[in-house]
Amino acid sequence: MRQETVKTDIAVIGGGLAGVCAAVAAARLGQTVALVNNRPVLGGNSSSEVRVWVCGATAHGAQRYARETGIMGEMFVENQYRNIDGNPYFWDLVVLETVRAEKNIQLFLNTDVHEVEAEGGEEERTIRSVTGWMMGSEREIRFESDYFLDCTGDGLVGFLAGAKHRIGREARHEYNEEWAPEEADGITLGSTLLFYTKDAGRPVKYIAPDFAVDISQTSIPLKRVIRSGDNGCAYWWIEWGGELDTVHDNERIRDELWAVIYGIWDYIKNSGQFDSENMTLEWVGSIPGKREYRRFVGDYVLNQNDILAQTPFEDRVAFGGWSIDLHPPQGVYSQESGSKHLHADGNYHIPFRSLYSVNVRNLLFAGRDISATHVAFGTTRVMATCAVMGEAAGTGAALCVQKGVTPRELAGDHLLDLRETLLRQDASLIGVRSEDPRDLALKGTAAASSTLTRLAVERPEGTHPLQSDVGLLVPVAGAFQGLELLLDASEATTLEVELWSTGKRENYVPHTRQAQGEASVPQGSRQWVSVPLSWEPELEQNAFLIIRQNEAVTLHTSAEPQTGVLCFVKGSKPVVSSDLEDHQPEQPLVQWSKRSFERRPICFRLSGESAAFAPEKAVDGYLRPYGGPHLWASEELTSGREEWLSVQWEQPVQVGTVQVVFHDDVNEDLINLHHHRTPFEILPELVKDYRIEVKRNGEWTTVAEEHGNRRRRRVHALPAPVSAEAVRVVVEATNGCRRAEIVELRVYE
Repeated sequence: MRQETVKTDIAVIGGGLAGVCAAVAAARLGQTVALVNNRPVLGGNSSSEVRVWVCGATAHGAQRYARETGIMGEMFVENQYRNIDGNPYFWDLVVLETVRAEKNIQLFLNTDVHEVEAEGGEEERTIRSVTGWMMGSEREIRFESDYFLDCTGDGLVGFLAGAKHRIGREARHEYNEEWAPEEADGITLGSTLLFYTKDAGRPVKYIAPDFAVDISQTSIPLKRVIRSGDNGCAYWWIEWGGELDTVHDNERIRDELWAVIYGIWDYIKNSGQFDSENMTLEWVGSIPGKREYRRFVGDYVLNQNDILAQTPFEDRVAFGGWSIDLHPPQGVYSQESGSKHLHADGNYHIPFRSLYSVNVRNLLFAGRDISATHVAFGTTRVMATCAVMGEAAGTGAALCVQKGVTPRELAGDHLLDLRETLLRQDASLIGVRSEDPRDLALKGTAAASSTLTRLAVERPEGTHPLQSDVGLLVPVAGAFQGLELLLDASEATTLEVELWSTGKRENYVPHTRQAQGEASVPQGSRQWVSVPLSWEPELEQNAFLIIRQNEAVTLHTSAEPQTGVLCFVKGSKPVVSSDLEDHQPEQPLVQWSKRSFERRPICFRLSGESAAFAPEKAVDGYLRPYGGPHLWASEELTSGREEWLSVQWEQPVQVGTVQVVFHDDVNEDLINLHHHRTPFEILPELVKDYRIEVKRNGEWTTVAEEHGNRRRRRVHALPAPVSAEAVRVVVEATNGCRRAEIVELRVYE
């Protein structure tokens, strides 16, 4: 047997998306990292071995402006370009190459950690090393590091180190959670196996194995939606094991899930109820996708009330937006529906104190084993949310190395450094403004070649009958002075419109009515109708306009989206099929759906000028929409004219690095596999061709340029610092957008 010792600053155990993002984040900050995974591929439940969609804060499009940025965002955008059709093996490569691009990471695949050396008493312990066995290579490897991240999902490393943890459901009284049971128990969410099907183009017979479940003798056909053409995560409800130990009974759970899958396929193929003669099984999973096991105890335990209140923690380092999504313990055999969902009115925040151990001084964690109750875990468990927590934990670990402090000390004494580092990396934080003293752009004055000041969508290409209420969300920077709508009226009528504020600035649902107006509409087609409305909020924020149902009115829609503008239709469609879910409480996020208007807004005009897209918005410290878009947008691009955004100073400064964050429409819901197909490989809003110029002695000089860009965040380090009176980004072309749009411009010495 070959024995080795690997010494790094940080060891990350677990190669799912949480571990990948943790390792990459720490490596980019200069720390050496060992990334250890017990499988031959990275990606965890999203990998080609398990094939779960990467869900996150977007909640499949229910949440607005919610797609993750940072490392997870990079992988989403890269996968969209390289793998638009969702091939699971190509997704494996996107994740693998993200890791391999970092020279500070040593990757150890097929390495199962089974031993942890830790010392100290129960209340304060320290991990010295972990040891793993590299299967197939017969190598026993000891990993010695200053800090360890448990991203294993099951929480094995922390468990072996003596970290405090919970398994199962807390009692309702512990955190005053409405969805918690009266008494604590050991019940968890179960595990799932997935399968793919294909049309063979000719008849294919199917003979079920002897162990297949005869599902016609169960409640499954009555309680679940079964369709012959569905595959993959459409059968997320093939779940079982919540009343067992999902780790120690893993093989038993797998066998039962296999029996159910082959039984369902027997029902589809041989019951005579489906058009499935030419269908065959293409792939069946062999590794159960686990949902829940150990959850560590940190300095803070995230709970249901924090999710619903969207508690703005001072130490917030990530966000989520998936519903609190809990499943019955009996899984596929339950007489209940397969899931129940509870959404907050918008995205919620995750504190750093939930990402490190309360009693193991050098242990951090990310993924489904964070410090959260079972109910809160119902939303934090989805993979894109695990990934952004991984980036936060990896960043925190790197700063702990650099400063020689514990995670608790980092949270208490160096919170500003942690927050600013995350923001500089374009991590997933909402409502947090950068105040980086090193960013020279914050000390300069922004200017631009032109600015979009008139908010309007005026090119009609479709219609939408006003058979139910329609919502129109627009940014208000200054005063709201009036609204015009393009519509048809089958008869003379009265149009009613209400203006509502959204409550929290990160929310996009109506909260408080601020104004209302009505207009007399004559019979006629393609008429612009003015509705008198006025509102002047104290803070810049969004207005949610409700255009009340009117059977005589048809609105016109456009095929050209407008940044900062969203449209909705009010309905009662549940998060999942009503055949599965019949007990969802009324939730504004579900009632107001934007799916009918994806990139197809209604035609409107706002009166007056707007400052929502002024050049200073690109240097205001915000990286995501928050009470407005927080980006600069030019007027429409015209042939022969270049648009630019600049920052200038009263006295020359030394410029060494220029960082630009381009707009990539975080409202667009991207996916890694096959849930849906987004039609463009590169997001149209992204700037395609640009150059960086510095102004010296009154003359502009190009110091960097890029052609064919398809990424959001670009960092240009100059060969040597230069003295400059101003810096500007000159946009030569976009990937399809009619305007040049830039989220942030940073300048460093």
